[in-house]
Amino acid sequence: MTQLEIKNLTHAFVQKNSQLQVLDKLNFSVNTGQFVALLGPSGCGKSTLFNIISGLLRPQAGEICLNGKRIQGNTGAFGYMQQKDLLLQWRTVLKNVMIGPEIQKESLIKTKKEALKLLTQLGLQGFANSYPMQLSGGMRQRVALVRTLLFRKDILLLDEPFGALDAMTRTVMQSILLDIWHKGGQTVLLITHDIEEALLLADKIYVLTARPASIKAEIEIPLQRPRSITDKDLINLKSELFEMMQVEMQQVFNTN
Repeated sequence: MTQLEIKNLTHAFVQKNSQLQVLDKLNFSVNTGQFVALLGPSGCGKSTLFNIISGLLRPQAGEICLNGKRIQGNTGAFGYMQQKDLLLQWRTVLKNVMIGPEIQKESLIKTKKEALKLLTQLGLQGFANSYPMQLSGGMRQRVALVRTLLFRKDILLLDEPFGALDAMTRTVMQSILLDIWHKGGQTVLLITHDIEEALLLADKIYVLTARPASIKAEIEIPLQRPRSITDKDLINLKSELFEMMQVEMQQVFNTN
């Protein structure tokens, strides 16, 4: 069943006396429980798209439909993890991740146990009482992921959540995310410019054009999990995606 549908989404930013077109009649859909990756060159408008879906920006044209109903503005329907961790510097790690349950007036005793379990799962045991300034960039991103999960939303918008991590830690985090998604049943929409990450994680990949972004290709990933980057079918898909991305990256440089 289609859970999220983007219809003819168009947006531009005003720059002095001109407009910078970012999205151009963008159309795609995401089914309930699906893991979808949005793959595109840097600066193509991926983060702007998430800001619009989450209600932080209003599009100039187009519609966003959730479970068949048009939505507009901040609906509180999405768990949104942005590229910047946006942790509150005056709150400890534990208090940062508990913001969602606090807002939703959940039992903090029960939630604290869940929060500590997630922190441990993401390699942050012993840091619950630390402050953001005491953490590395990668650790802060992991805290932001726990905070996003504890908002308990059916749809997760993840904007390059592992971009600040080293290769080994990123691999572990990808595995943990898949495990959390498999057990929790959420719908995940992931922004990435990493072809391998998209192939290892997603059920479906939408390839975006260079700015202004539109859908260049829709690719189903029929491979069983866990996947390996040495799998022949995955290598073939990687080659196909690389060629697409190369064309769009060249377009970026030609434009600049």
